[in-house]
Amino acid sequence: MMDALPDHGSTGRLSLAWLSSLKWVLKKNVKCPFCLQVRKKMVEKYVREESMIRGPKFLTTLRSHTVWEHTPVNLYCTVEVYPVLLSSAVPMLPEIKYTKINITFLETFGSVFGTEGDTVTLAATMNISPNLANLQPEAQWFRDDHRLSDSKWVKIESGRGETKLTLPHLNKDDEGVYTLRMVTKGGDAAHSAFVSYGPPPVPGSPGAPMDIKIHDANRDYVIVSWKPPNTTTEGPIIGYFVDRCETGTENWVQCNDSPIKICKYPVPGLFEGHSYYFRVRAINSKGISKPSRMSDPIAALDPTEFERLHAIKLGGKLDVKVPGTPSKLHAPETDRTYVVLSWKPAPYHGRAPVWYYIEKCLAETGAWQRVNTQVPVRSPRYAVFDLAEGKQYLFRVLAANMYGSSEASEPTEPIQTQELRGKRVLFNGVPSAPGQVVATRQTDTSLVIQWAEPKEPNNLIGYYIDVCVKGSKDWDSANHKPHKSNKFVVQGLTTGETYVFRVQAINELGLSDESQESSPLSVKAALNTFKLFAAIPSAPYDIALLACDGESMVLNWKRPVHSGGSPVAEYYINKRRHGEHTWREVNIPPIKERLFKVEHLSAGAVYEFMVYGGSLAGLGAPSAPSKAFHCDAWTMPEPGPAYDMTFCEIRDDSVVVEWKAPIYTGASPITGYFVDFAKKGSDEWHCSNESHAVSHRYHKVTGLEAGVSYVFRVRAANSEGAGKPSLASNPVVAKAVEGTEMTCTVDKESGDIILSFESCQITESSHFVWKKFYKEITDFSKEIVIKTEGSTSKLIFKHPDQGDVGCFSVSVTNTDGVSASHEIHAEGRPWVGMIPLKTQLAYKILERGRMCFWLQAEHISSAVTYKFFANNKELSANDPNHASHNVGTGIIEFVLDHFTEDSEGTFTVQIEDGKARGQSSLVLIGDDFKAALADAEHQRSEYIRVKEGPHFSEFLSVHVGDDCSVALICKVDNLKKETALHWFKDDVEITPEGPANLASGACKTHGFYFFLSPGSSAAELAIHCTATGIQLHCHMKYYTEEMKIHWLHAESKLSHSEKVHIGGTPAMAIMEILEPTEKDKGLYHIQIIDTENTYSRTIDLSGDGKQFCDYMISTFLDRGKVLGGLPDVVTIMEKKTLSLTCTVCGDPKPQVTWFKNGAEVYPDDQYLVSLESGKFASLTIKGVTLENSGRYTMTVQNKYGGESVDIVVSIYKHGDTIPQAKPTVTPKSIIPPKRPIEIPGPKVVTPSPAPAHVSSPAGAKSPTPPRGLKSPTPARGMKSPTPTKRK
Repeated sequence: MMDALPDHGSTGRLSLAWLSSLKWVLKKNVKCPFCLQVRKKMVEKYVREESMIRGPKFLTTLRSHTVWEHTPVNLYCTVEVYPVLLSSAVPMLPEIKYTKINITFLETFGSVFGTEGDTVTLAATMNISPNLANLQPEAQWFRDDHRLSDSKWVKIESGRGETKLTLPHLNKDDEGVYTLRMVTKGGDAAHSAFVSYGPPPVPGSPGAPMDIKIHDANRDYVIVSWKPPNTTTEGPIIGYFVDRCETGTENWVQCNDSPIKICKYPVPGLFEGHSYYFRVRAINSKGISKPSRMSDPIAALDPTEFERLHAIKLGGKLDVKVPGTPSKLHAPETDRTYVVLSWKPAPYHGRAPVWYYIEKCLAETGAWQRVNTQVPVRSPRYAVFDLAEGKQYLFRVLAANMYGSSEASEPTEPIQTQELRGKRVLFNGVPSAPGQVVATRQTDTSLVIQWAEPKEPNNLIGYYIDVCVKGSKDWDSANHKPHKSNKFVVQGLTTGETYVFRVQAINELGLSDESQESSPLSVKAALNTFKLFAAIPSAPYDIALLACDGESMVLNWKRPVHSGGSPVAEYYINKRRHGEHTWREVNIPPIKERLFKVEHLSAGAVYEFMVYGGSLAGLGAPSAPSKAFHCDAWTMPEPGPAYDMTFCEIRDDSVVVEWKAPIYTGASPITGYFVDFAKKGSDEWHCSNESHAVSHRYHKVTGLEAGVSYVFRVRAANSEGAGKPSLASNPVVAKAVEGTEMTCTVDKESGDIILSFESCQITESSHFVWKKFYKEITDFSKEIVIKTEGSTSKLIFKHPDQGDVGCFSVSVTNTDGVSASHEIHAEGRPWVGMIPLKTQLAYKILERGRMCFWLQAEHISSAVTYKFFANNKELSANDPNHASHNVGTGIIEFVLDHFTEDSEGTFTVQIEDGKARGQSSLVLIGDDFKAALADAEHQRSEYIRVKEGPHFSEFLSVHVGDDCSVALICKVDNLKKETALHWFKDDVEITPEGPANLASGACKTHGFYFFLSPGSSAAELAIHCTATGIQLHCHMKYYTEEMKIHWLHAESKLSHSEKVHIGGTPAMAIMEILEPTEKDKGLYHIQIIDTENTYSRTIDLSGDGKQFCDYMISTFLDRGKVLGGLPDVVTIMEKKTLSLTCTVCGDPKPQVTWFKNGAEVYPDDQYLVSLESGKFASLTIKGVTLENSGRYTMTVQNKYGGESVDIVVSIYKHGDTIPQAKPTVTPKSIIPPKRPIEIPGPKVVTPSPAPAHVSSPAGAKSPTPPRGLKSPTPARGMKSPTPTKRK
């Protein structure tokens, strides 16, 4: 063995062949001294060179050999490398420039129908040509156009020539259309298939919600939203439970005690800095669903915390203790039972933590109630729960920290919660039902479903599609995840079976009503198998220039004549400069439409273009080069050419031409079009509408010769004239196709108009296109239905009206121009089944409160019949009701004798006149019904009052005679001999001096009254101090509220308000200024106006009364006051700690006392009373019990007086429903000073005696004391003026 080892001399290097021999010897464990030495050296070499890793290096390269033919050749070389690698032939990879790569799928994945928890794998293999190592295509996976990447729920593996996507745990969120795109520089190759999620694992229980999203994360608050499951085979969903779990644990905690109705829920009470997962469960009458897939983890952090701390680090002020007042409080989201509030915190640079208190108040009550007494809020966002539906609330927020609380923010505007009415929410409810559903064929196991979008989307999330075998009522779900577009491919159907479909729209509030069912359609392949291997399409042709701006050109072309068996769906454009031979690609991604804007051109250059068409069979032949187009900007004032002419309703002497508007409109808008025609091969063009241009984009060319071939062109016109003509169309032969007439019938029972068309030609890929005025019908909201069965299609007008008049046409695609039209005329009313109405159903109120419903038709016959309905219940025309009509005027009336509160709803009249029918409805609900009912009741009461007994035509009034006599006069109508009149004074009957004159109807009673003018008896103004402010008194002989008295301050008229109280007693007029300030100094006047004179009295509070005014102002500024912070009502659970805190002020520092139900509260083990710095007063109740409920009163008082406020505390047990406390307005009570305030002002002037006899103004009324001002008892000896009876 040792002899077999070659000697390599002093090189110390071994060839690869010798090393292989040595390896074999060592492996066989041959015992020889040399082998033992080699093993020893190998270990030493490994120890020395373990860290000396180096790349391969050729020490002895390959050499050239010359050998005989068919002789084997061995090639050797010497390589140095560590660690040792096996040699292989590795080609050198040169830099490869752009090369177009073709990708052909060899094996693809199909649609998958799985259940929850399954593992689903989608795999594809492909052939890549050329297959270059450093230019491999990129495999991109998409679900519903959303790109996927490796995650916990998705695993992607890709290699050379194959790629695989695995869903390890199938869930409802995984449902959708999966698309594989192999992307290269030259384009991409794609393949798609549908992955479906099976029904719920528990029969009858709802499916799990899906698509859990987290919004508005903050310190202690997030909003969780989700999408609701389908409920086709399950009962309706009652609500949802939201669960949370802190990351790193498996403890799921339910966030809401009762099910939430909508698909959004604010979750408060999180711990700052902690991360959470969330999931949602749905509930129905059968049970609870499995949890949804949990959300991504979210951290409860304040997004503004870093900026605040960074500001402190950079030198922010640290001397601010109490936080500022929050601002910009608003409600970004409202629901039926909760409102989400958001506000802007005041700038704050302190280190003490800040929290917030939220208070609410029913609008117009003024009673504020604290919402979060137990749990302070740390985020500037909060959800207020347990609100009443449809009510208006005000909200405000306070900021607080360990040093105190801020002032309350400005209250919000009234915020109204939403209100549920039936299945609709007052503001935005569930969406309305989708429109007409149309099914078309695709493959032998799938159908394409399309539908019209709902008229009221209301924040639409998507759609659920239901499928049912024709003739059965077993509906099943075609998708378990909301589909966003209005087109869906239903997979996994049985070939040859007939199905019907329906669609429901969905938003966060729930599902809409089901749409109308589609027409039945059997499952067949829309494209035969042999067509997949059909020929490539022919070349496009007639490339036209539609517009040019000097840098770009808009091109249009005609589709290939022969598609090769599959639709031409892609186009590619090449360009070259005129005179060059090299074509360059314009677009790499394919063009889907036959209209394209070629950009980045050189101004003034001349270009030629060439177009390719592509289909499933491949890329077709190129078009012939276009004409040479000059890239000069168009500036002509006339329009450019129209394009895309199509033809329908080809007859022996006419044809209908349609086209598209020009891209270039010229200097003014397009006003019309001219259509020219010429015989094939002739240059003599004739204008079909030379006398007037048509404003629409279709025209019927008449006067053609049967069997002759024609070509057509269109010219657009504006105010500057007619523009360039379009390219000539393909030749059209004027020859009618048999069986292309449309029929119009009227259903005798329903009155529906039915347009029916049976096509003489039809293929598997054909479908019917219905148009009105040659515009495709897409709006099916007006009860228009399309029904297609086999080769017959019908357009049905249910309850036709004036809006259904017009020209209707139908065309059949993929045929030789099979089409027809029919025009419905208004004058054909009896034939087409419509009764045109001049006015819709309306109402008027007759005497006795009877309701008359009426409408007017254009004309009716004497044989007309009609029925009136109220809330789908027919009304009887028998007595006391009455129905009538007038043939001459066309008016139909129905008189309803009893119109009451039970009459609210919809009133409908159905008319039938021969074969014609009509219908009109009137909705009387809500405010409209209340107004009509009030009007009817008023008319009924007036009729009873006027027609059935005596009534007042003139009510009681006062007349004063020249002799100071007073007469009370009224006038009564409808009197009889037995009519008796009774007079009362203060509810005591009195007897007039003489009998009433029943013939005239006038009733009088007389007396003498003597009045003294109060103005002449008025004394000078006097000042009086009260506990609440300063009063100005004016003594006079008498005072009534009806007297014309004005108070003025510095020539400005004063009126009664919260600041100023105006009133009086029977002996004086009083004006009180509450809590006076510096602004209240100045000159005050009182003006007393009677019929002849104006009396004025004045006092100056900045002159003689200045010392007194200054003293009073300082007194009211220094007395004890409550600045705020206490709510009106507090609701708290027992065994919690309640803290009532507010800010007080006063100089000297006030004394604070707490009372419960009138008894003073003393500090003990449960009650803690404190007053910090003479400003922050608090009452803390530890471990509250039911006995602690009641009314608490806090008084703040010093030597100048004080205030007291009340707080109602309501306590409930754990597990009980939180009591709905109804806060009442409890204004602050003013406490007078302990000692009388000495008035340093001027002396009170004694009122001067009043003159004896001054008449009172005519029409004076008896006095009524003002609200809120008590009338003090008159001084002893002073009597109110009492009229004496005239003898």
